[in-house]
Amino acid sequence: MAYVKLFILFLFIMLISFLALISVLVDRSHKSYYVLAKVFSFGIFKIAGIKLKTIGLENFNHDAVYIFVSNHSSLFDIPALQFSIPNKIGIVFKKELAKIPLFGWQLKLGPYIMIDRQNPEKALKSIEEARQKMINKHVSAVVFPEGTRSKTGEIQQFKRGAFYLAVKSGFPIIPVTISGTQQLLPKGKFNIKRGTVVIHFDEPITTEAVNSRADELELMQKVRNIIIGNYNRG
Repeated sequence: MAYVKLFILFLFIMLISFLALISVLVDRSHKSYYVLAKVFSFGIFKIAGIKLKTIGLENFNHDAVYIFVSNHSSLFDIPALQFSIPNKIGIVFKKELAKIPLFGWQLKLGPYIMIDRQNPEKALKSIEEARQKMINKHVSAVVFPEGTRSKTGEIQQFKRGAFYLAVKSGFPIIPVTISGTQQLLPKGKFNIKRGTVVIHFDEPITTEAVNSRADELELMQKVRNIIIGNYNRG
């Protein structure tokens, strides 16, 4: 049954990726893309037999622009956030994903933001692109500051990019804690388990008082501590 489920998931991902690729070519407003992102996420969890529980949606304005900063330990994290965040979002993803046929192609051409982690100059350019998109298109950014998925589920050290973006854009940060995905689909594993994923949205943190690198690093540690605290509480 596990292999059957994986095969059905693969077919579903390819189908939605193909439709998303068409949508980015014909609909420059990306409205259809965002609808497909919700369909994609709903289908993934329905097929996998996983339930989503959200906490803290009342903590923020669903029409405003934020930087959602989340922990990352599973392939399920992205669809979990796509489905649970009510705001229009642009996920920051690593350029390696763009090489995946259909799925990666639609990511690269869509409204999300690709970042080259190996090239600091290109990474800064991607951050500037994200800032412009947030301001001009009223899109919230979704960032995984650990840089890559945690193998153990333990929150890794954060990288500075998300907080540099927050300071440059002036938009508030919302710490997001994802619990449960690591147990249901750990990094490097393909045996999907049934269960519940919990998404915890904390209150927005303003960046207006951040005036130096030291302030930025302090903000980074504050957000990480909030996410760790929520994660440990489950």
